[in-house]
Amino acid sequence: MLDIIIVNYNSTDFLINCLNSIRESLNGVRADIFVQDNASTDGIERVQKVFPSVNFNCNKRNVGFAAGVNQVISKGKNPYVMLLNPDTYVTDKFFNISMDFIRKNPRVGIVGPKVIEKDGRLQNSARSFPTLLTCAFGRSSFLSRCFPQNIISRKNLLSIDSDGQSPMEVDWVSGACMLINRKAIESVGLLDERFFLYWEDADWCRRMWQNGWKVIYFPKATIYHYSGASSRKKLVPSILEFHKSAYKLFEKYLDSSLAVIKPFVYYGLLIRSAFVIGFRICQKFYKNCSKKRN
Repeated sequence: MLDIIIVNYNSTDFLINCLNSIRESLNGVRADIFVQDNASTDGIERVQKVFPSVNFNCNKRNVGFAAGVNQVISKGKNPYVMLLNPDTYVTDKFFNISMDFIRKNPRVGIVGPKVIEKDGRLQNSARSFPTLLTCAFGRSSFLSRCFPQNIISRKNLLSIDSDGQSPMEVDWVSGACMLINRKAIESVGLLDERFFLYWEDADWCRRMWQNGWKVIYFPKATIYHYSGASSRKKLVPSILEFHKSAYKLFEKYLDSSLAVIKPFVYYGLLIRSAFVIGFRICQKFYKNCSKKRN
């Protein structure tokens, strides 16, 4: 009934935890589980020993998230596909609740659950399509974290206004966990592999809406996400990839009549990435100093 796809890169400890949660939460849902590894070096061979029934494949190099997912989608045959990050933890009855919803709603292309951070905070995984204001009011931006109820963040972070139970039509949901109707994939196409990491989920959801498929945030189904498990190990490259993909998304959907603003956006994102890198380095330095004092 379901193909579960996990693309892993040096997050094997989290991956094993994720697979355990899947095994305990399926509750009769028939699923084929696929792990596509992008040349991890943190003991990925453990997965095959602990979970021999998992369909495991290892790339010789890191081909990125979108390409890793696409490699598996073409192998699967079940009518529904679920993307899961390795640093997620599935809650009890998650599969029963989400599968029941998508089966009863055949025009829904993608369902995204409520995503909870490891400290219990809502991750705001349901969002509006990005605009230039998203640079300052995105999910992880300083302004959204310090003032989450400001009017611009509320328009961007749609899960803030969810009642925690009812399904909501939204622009896009996070690729950390997506349940997808395979018919929608056949209609829309695979993930765009020009996005090596980040923003491929927003692009896919936009294409879903363009082809008549709905994208739904369904908070009754819940997962936990220990976000950034692999990106924290390579902080600077992950921040640069985030901003590179943001520019690719902007460029892909920019009206040709507005091409004159492209260099401004490009250099604006470059400056933002430098600021974020500097801020994260200072933040890390401060934490290390605090630990030493304690």
